[in-house]
Amino acid sequence: MADEQANEKSEEAVEQQFIIQKIYCKDLSFETPNSPAMFTIKWEPELKVDLHTAVNPLGKDVFEVVLTVTVTVKVVEKTAFLAEVQQAGIFNVTGFEKTQLDAMLGSYCPNILFPYVREVISELVNKGGFPQLILQPVNFDAVYAQHLQQRQAQQENDESAASDAVH
Repeated sequence: MADEQANEKSEEAVEQQFIIQKIYCKDLSFETPNSPAMFTIKWEPELKVDLHTAVNPLGKDVFEVVLTVTVTVKVVEKTAFLAEVQQAGIFNVTGFEKTQLDAMLGSYCPNILFPYVREVISELVNKGGFPQLILQPVNFDAVYAQHLQQRQAQQENDESAASDAVH
């Protein structure tokens, strides 16, 4: 009886761990296709920021999370610059349930990576000769929640389509 209780406690005591093994810049690109003309016109930029997150399993409880941020700035319908950074991290995530693990990889890890992306993009833009660009904070919890809603809606649509096909 005592052995059974000890086994149950040891199973319950699976410790949750989150370890950052490495953070690194996986890829970066900076293009100024309309230079030097961009430096001679009035600077009234239109900014577009795209975010994408990818998770790559590397082994048991080890994941690479890649946050890709693409910034496109146009002036008078012409591209002033395009900056794209893939900031990655290797994370050891142990002892979390599937939904918790998904949230860690889909929200928590991108939150950790974003300040690094912000710094790289700011420096690229500055070194490219353009005015300082500081990306605003991103609520990755809300982005992740929106992703879950879209995925659920897609599943419901797929199920509905499959049901309609049967009838």
